[in-house]
Parts: sequence; structure tokens; C-alpha cells
Amino acid sequence: MATPRKAGIPLGVMKVLDPRQLKPDSTETERILTVLDETIVKLEITRLIPQITGSLERYARMLGPEITSSLLEHQKLSVEIQHLLTSPGDEKSMRALEQRLKCSLRNILRLFLANPLLYHGLKYEVRARQSPADVFIKAFMEFRDFTLERLLTTPDEEKEKIQFMKDISLQLEKNTETISALRGELAGVIQTRDEEVSRKDKTIENLKTSMEDLAKKCKADIQLIMKEGEKQKKEDEEASQDRCARLKQDIQCLETQFNALVLQHRASELALRKTTYEEVQAVYNEEKEQLSLLMEKHAMLLQEYTQIEEERRMLKEKEEEAAREEARRNDAATCIQAFWKGYLVRSIYKSKLKKGKGKGKGKGKK
Repeated sequence: MATPRKAGIPLGVMKVLDPRQLKPDSTETERILTVLDETIVKLEITRLIPQITGSLERYARMLGPEITSSLLEHQKLSVEIQHLLTSPGDEKSMRALEQRLKCSLRNILRLFLANPLLYHGLKYEVRARQSPADVFIKAFMEFRDFTLERLLTTPDEEKEKIQFMKDISLQLEKNTETISALRGELAGVIQTRDEEVSRKDKTIENLKTSMEDLAKKCKADIQLIMKEGEKQKKEDEEASQDRCARLKQDIQCLETQFNALVLQHRASELALRKTTYEEVQAVYNEEKEQLSLLMEKHAMLLQEYTQIEEERRMLKEKEEEAAREEARRNDAATCIQAFWKGYLVRSIYKSKLKKGKGKGKGKGKK
């Protein structure tokens, strides 16, 4: 079943985004893909050879005598060439040894390709370590998929991809403007919150100052009462104590109000920060993800567009060279024809001259 086309995305772009839609549509395409797939298999076999030769006794029964013998010979050649690389030697011998090593590798690949079941069995049996060859094989597989995509992309689909890139650029600009606007709104909200916090901090400072002034006043009153004399001390002691009690109660009430205001201020500040920040952060994260996805698609389509332009340039150069070659051929043919016509005219003229001379000699004899 075909994958449903997403709304708003051209079919040519869908082929790039969903490689499952790419299917060979001609014999030439299938042949090209067969060559690329065989090359990938050869690369994977070449990657497994060092692991197999390192444990050849373990896999000897599975490989059989012919492949085992070829691997032993290949291992010996590898050791010899490594020895030559570490010590100075004859360059001619080195080239001959390299040629023998290449022939040995081609023979091993031929034997493995003749037995696909053996290759697939070893692929899951051998635990190959990570190596630089993995990066090359992965890149070659990506090249194979890219080649298939290029073979199956029509000019109309190419135009759709170009238009899609333009739409992405416009959408990217709109998203950038939206993000800038949201950042401005966020800055305004933060400024308003800071102003509210500053106002409440001033209120708290004023309350603290009032409490300090009240405490100082209470202390001054107590000292004044004590200075009035010992006589009135007993009479005023109870009144003073009552007044101190009332003042302490007032202080406790003010402290309670102060603590309540502080808690209320902190709760409202946390709620304001959390609500505003989460909303803005959610919008920002969503736009950031969309921006990242669009940037990746833009980079991939831009790379494909550059490669297509290079292919068109090379094709145009070949066509111009063919036209120049055709013009040279036409000029050469024209020159040959002119030479031939001149030769015919001269031949006819000479024959006529010879006939005229013959007739003149005959008349003289008579």
C-alpha cells in the first residue's frame, strides 16, 4: 500500500522525506542499484575478513577448504606487506605484493558472492568491532539511496522541491518574527513582575521601619516613667505593665500581619513566575523544535539542489563539446566535398583538352 501523501507537501518532497516510496521504474535503474548493492556487500565482506582470519580455526568448518585456504594466503600476504611497510624495501617488490594482495581479495570476494548463505551466516556470527570502514559503508549506503532518489526524481518533482524550499524559507522567517514578538512579550511580563516585586519590597521595608519606630517609642516611654520618681513607681507600675502588654500585643499583631504579607507575596510571586514562564517556555520549545526540523530539511534540500546544479553544468559542457565536434565534422565534410568537386572539374577539363589536341593533330597530317 502506498504511503498517504501529507497535506501541503509535494510528491517530489515526500519521496525525499519517505524513502519507502522510491521504487525502481526501469531496467537501467535496477541494474545501477544491483551494482551498488553488490558493492555494499563486498565492502561488508571486506570488513569481516580481518575478524574471520583472526579466528580462522573457529570458522574453518563453516567456510570450507577453498575459502579457508584463500584466507590463509591472504593473511600471509597482509603480514608480508605490513613487514615491507615497517622496513625500507624495494618499491618494485612492494607494487608486486600489492597486486597479489588485490588479486587475493578479489578471489575471496568472488568465493563469498558465489555462496550468499555463507555470507549472511557469517554476518550474524562474527562480532565485528567498530572501525573507520563502518563510516565509509554507511556513507556508501546513503549514496545508494541518494542515487536512487536522483534516478526517480522527475523535472516536475524537482520544481516542487524548489518551491517547497521557498515555502520553508518564508515559514522560517515568520517563525523568527513570532519568536521575536514572544521574547518582547516575555521581557514586558518580566519587567511588570519586577516592578510588582519592588513595590511589595518597599511596603515590607516601610512596615519594618514602623515596627522599629514603635519599639523605640515604647522603650522611651518606659525610661520616662522610671524617671518620674520612686513615689509614683508603684502606682504607675500596673498601668505601665498593662501598656507594655498592649504594646507587645500590637507588636505581635504587626509581626503576624508582616509574616502573612511576606507569605502572600512569595506565593503570588511564585505563581506569577511559574504561570508566565511555563506558557512562554512551552511556546518557545514548540517553535524551537519546528525551527530545528525545518533547518534540517532546508540543509538537506539545499545540498541536493547544489548537486543537481553541478550535474546540469557537466551535462551542458558535454552537449557543447558534442556540438563543437559535430561542427568540426561538418567543416571537414564540406572541405572534402569541395576538394572532390574541384578534382572532378579538373579531370573533365583535362579530358576535353586531350580530345581537342588529338583532333588538331589529325587535321595537320591531311
